[in-house]
Amino acid sequence: MGRQARKMSTTGYYHVVFRGINRQHLFEEESDFLYFIESLKQLKTEMLFELHAYCLMSNHVHLLMREKQIGDISVIMKRLLTKYVMYFNRKYERSGALIASRYKSVPVEIDEYFVPLMCYIHQNPIRAGIVKKPEEYRFSSYNDYVQGGNLTDTSFSLKMLGRDEWLRLHQIIRNDDFDVSGKKNLSEEEIRRRILQCTEGREPHDKPERDALIRRLKEKECLSIRQIERATGISPGVVAKC
Repeated sequence: MGRQARKMSTTGYYHVVFRGINRQHLFEEESDFLYFIESLKQLKTEMLFELHAYCLMSNHVHLLMREKQIGDISVIMKRLLTKYVMYFNRKYERSGALIASRYKSVPVEIDEYFVPLMCYIHQNPIRAGIVKKPEEYRFSSYNDYVQGGNLTDTSFSLKMLGRDEWLRLHQIIRNDDFDVSGKKNLSEEEIRRRILQCTEGREPHDKPERDALIRRLKEKECLSIRQIERATGISPGVVAKC
């Protein structure tokens, strides 16, 4: 069976994730992290993409980026990963694959998904128990926002939120999750909150209104059939047809 085609972003923004094969470390020592960051910086200059957040963990990497032209993401990732794998294999006298399967690239819309995703990326080291505060981790873009830097494109997020609000949101440890397929695992409380926002706290009056609500929850709020069914009690078959 052939590989499923990647979903293209209408905004040019992507959440990219890749992992070491069989959970192998991608970075064995500090110089490996620094080599990857320098390679990312050089490629960014050549390909003119935007980098809004990144976090390099020992066995996986998160990138929040925006391509300049449609389709650039494939070229960017091929060049970046090919260069790094060649470096890693040569340095550690190994051969073969280093990256597990294909990297994952999930389209990101500029809405309420964008900021929680950025916080999630920067909080990876906290959830892993490596540090207690995001500023204590050296290999993420968090300190580019706080102290300045020449790799991360910080102006978009800081203008959108303001510095104080950006910092405040990063102090809230998020319980939701963004897995490599791009699905967001929300808590029951968050799902109910979204539904209440859509309905303004009232029950749909009739079938057309109910169906319109379901479509909004699926398309705009990006909730899965199972999430909607669990929170509303509406049959999954009904949810799927809307």
